[in-house]
Amino acid sequence: MKKEIWLLRHGKAKRDAHYQDFDRPLKKWGQQAAGLVGEWLKQEGLTPDLVLSSPAKRAHDTAKLAVAALESHHQIQLDKRLYFEGMDAIKAVIAEHGSSAEQLLIVGHNPDFEDLLIHWVGAAQIPLGEKLLPTAALARITFTSDGQNLDAGSGQLVSLIYAKSLAHSKQNDKD
Repeated sequence: MKKEIWLLRHGKAKRDAHYQDFDRPLKKWGQQAAGLVGEWLKQEGLTPDLVLSSPAKRAHDTAKLAVAALESHHQIQLDKRLYFEGMDAIKAVIAEHGSSAEQLLIVGHNPDFEDLLIHWVGAAQIPLGEKLLPTAALARITFTSDGQNLDAGSGQLVSLIYAKSLAHSKQNDKD
C-alpha cells in the first residue's frame, strides 16, 4: 500500500491584540485560499481518506473550507498535538489516527510542517526560493512503504501547491 500525506498550512490569519494566538481567525484571503486548495484537490481527483487538523481556529477553519470545496462529507478530527508540538508529535498523531488511511490530509502550522517536510523528503528535493510553506500551501508527499516508516528521507515530494498561484491561474482563466 502506497501512502500519501498532504500537509496543508493554515490560511492567512488576522494578527491583532484582540486575539490569543490559538483563537486567531482567518482573513478574507485566508478563507479564499483554503477554498482554492480544496478546489484544486477536487480537480485533481484527490480525496483524503482522513482529515486531521490542529484545533487552532485558523487551522480548523482552513480544514473546514478545504473539505467543503472538495464537496466531501469528511469528519475533521482535531488533535491538540498538531498545534506547535513539533514533528515528533505530528508523526505520533499519524501513527495513532492515520495508519490505515492511504491519503491523509493534515492541516497545521509552521515551523513544524516545514521541518517535517524537509525531514521526510530531504533538502535535495526542496525547491529553492522564498518561503517553503507560506500560508495555504499544500505539500503532497508519497511514501513507497506501507506508511509505517515515516523516517528521515522516506518520502518523495510529489508537488507543492501555493494558493497564490492557484488564484493567479484562476484569474488568467477568466481573462
